[in-house]
Amino acid sequence: MTIIKCVIALWCSSFSSAFMLALHGLDLQVKKVSTMPLSVTMEESRRDFIRSAAAGIFAIGTTAQPVSAVMMSVDDPVIKLFNSGQALGKELAIERFMLARDDLNYLLKNYGEISAGGGDSVRRYLGTVGVTSGLYGITKVLKELQNEADDFVEYTENMNEFDAYLRQADTSCYSANFVEFSAAKTKPEKFLDDAKSDAEQMKKRLNAMAAELKL
Repeated sequence: MTIIKCVIALWCSSFSSAFMLALHGLDLQVKKVSTMPLSVTMEESRRDFIRSAAAGIFAIGTTAQPVSAVMMSVDDPVIKLFNSGQALGKELAIERFMLARDDLNYLLKNYGEISAGGGDSVRRYLGTVGVTSGLYGITKVLKELQNEADDFVEYTENMNEFDAYLRQADTSCYSANFVEFSAAKTKPEKFLDDAKSDAEQMKKRLNAMAAELKL
C-alpha cells in the first residue's frame, strides 16, 4: 500500500511540473508578443494587406476575354508589328479599326457581365491590359488613318477626344480595383459606371471617325 502511495505521489509531482512548464512557455509567448515593437506589428499588417490585394488582382486578371482574343496573342505578327514601331499600312490599319469598333460595341452591349469581373476585365476590352482586344494599339491605328479622312481637322478632334475618354475610362477601371482597400467611401461600381459613360463617348467618336473614313 505504501508503494502505491509513493507511485501516485510521484506521478502527481511529474504532472504538476509539466503543467507548470507549459504555463511558463505560454507566458513567454504572451510576453514576446506583447513586447513586440509597434513598428513590427504594423509592418506585418501592411504585408498581409499587400498579399490580400495581390490575390484579388490575380483573380481579376482571369476574367472574360475580348471577342478578338482568339486571334490575338503576344506572338501574333500584328502585335509584333505594333511593338516594332513600323507603320501598319492602310489595309491593316482599317482592319484594326473595324476590330476595335467590334470589341467596343461588344463591351457596351455586355457591360454588366464584363464589369462584374472587376476593373481589369473591362480594361482588357479597352486594350489597356493585355493584347487581346481589338482596341489594343488603337492610338497608332487612328493616327495612321488620319490622312485618309475627308475632313482632317474634324477627324483629328474626334481622335483626340476619343483618346481622352479612353484614358479616363482606363483610370476609372484601375481605381475600381483598389478602392475597396482604401479609406475612400466610393464604391467600385461608381468607378465602373464612370468608365461605361466614357466608353459610350468613345463609341460616338469612333463612329464619327468611321464616317470620315467612309467605313
